[in-house]
Amino acid sequence: MSSQNLSSEPETPSDEPGNPSAEPETPSDEPGNPSAEPETPSDEPGNPSAEPGAPSAEPAQDRDEAPQFVLPLVVRIEKAAPPPRTDALETAARAVLTLLADERALGEGIWAQAVRDWQDARIRKVVRRARGAEWRRAEALPGITVTGKDTEVRVYPPVPLDGWPKDLARLQVSGTDLADPEPPVAPDRAEPVLWLSPDLDMSAGKAMAQAGHGAQLAWWELSDEQRERWRAAGFPLAVRTAPRADWPTLTTSGRPVVRDAGFTEIAPGSCTVVADHPALHT
Repeated sequence: MSSQNLSSEPETPSDEPGNPSAEPETPSDEPGNPSAEPETPSDEPGNPSAEPGAPSAEPAQDRDEAPQFVLPLVVRIEKAAPPPRTDALETAARAVLTLLADERALGEGIWAQAVRDWQDARIRKVVRRARGAEWRRAEALPGITVTGKDTEVRVYPPVPLDGWPKDLARLQVSGTDLADPEPPVAPDRAEPVLWLSPDLDMSAGKAMAQAGHGAQLAWWELSDEQRERWRAAGFPLAVRTAPRADWPTLTTSGRPVVRDAGFTEIAPGSCTVVADHPALHT
């Protein structure tokens, strides 16, 4: 089984936790440095996969000592029309895959070295939110906007922990709480499903990062041919909360499992996501 302890940025409570638009559009104390909302290192092991696009199998200590990078994602949350939670999770997962498959992130592409450096250290993702002028500034930076049914997520090439672009560093991470207007339909089991733990209560921002981790682990497990088929189809996938009765079987099925480092919201070592891709059934 492929199992990784992966990191997402700590969610700090807002003055109005349920309202993502309540916080002012003010920069952090150090606009170019996300230390105002600290990144905490995880204790994840090195990924042993030797396939292209996967990190090197370095000891955890070596990965800690390597320069640390983070993959920024920004979700558009307008005050009058916040996106549905499930659509936001699915769009974030597809955004991660879209960047991993982009020619600029491969070979000698302009983002390739940053992606390699990021994958050879701790795998960190940060989900922040933007609206109005914030979103327009975020869209002006190099990256890729991925659109879901009602959600827009922009993903950027990895940046150093202490080298965030100012217009991303100033965005808020807290208050990213979303809801589904009605329960999501059952997933098409012929397509990949990222199963969320039924026992964990995660904010939307944290769950988006975890879904991205699960999609990335599934990507690492696929052959080049399987990856290309998934990419050509537009990265179809679903994110659903697993039935509680099925969760023990899913986490021991040999599918890729995301284990959280436990710095925010949930206990260390908690299984957050199982990536169930049909290509991994054979």
